[in-house]
Amino acid sequence: MLVSPAYAGIFGVVFAFLSMRILLIRRLASVAIGTGDDPRVLGAVRAHGNFSEYVPIALLLIYVKEAQGGGTVLIHALCLGLLLGRALHAYGVSQVAENYRFRVAGTVLTLVVVIGVSIQLLFDYLTVR
Repeated sequence: MLVSPAYAGIFGVVFAFLSMRILLIRRLASVAIGTGDDPRVLGAVRAHGNFSEYVPIALLLIYVKEAQGGGTVLIHALCLGLLLGRALHAYGVSQVAENYRFRVAGTVLTLVVVIGVSIQLLFDYLTVR
């Protein structure tokens, strides 16, 4: 049984949460569209936007690795790394008085997952012929 579809469901719930969070914060800030130069809205929009920019490609790469026979432990590690990375980033960028360490740690962890699984896929392709 594949593991990555369960994580896809988790990421879908997080995406919906981040979407609803924008709606709530916009309502509280009386901002109908965009960010209205409100730092709370801007943080929520960027947390959601960054999530939607990185998660689809990362999850696709992880799924391909799993479909090619990537071990269950590896797939859990990649998905949990991605989930933690995106959570750290979303928390960091959502703070009005941002502590950049959270955003940087989240970005680094996400890129480690994306680059790591990408290299594995390329290596698998080049060595299995």
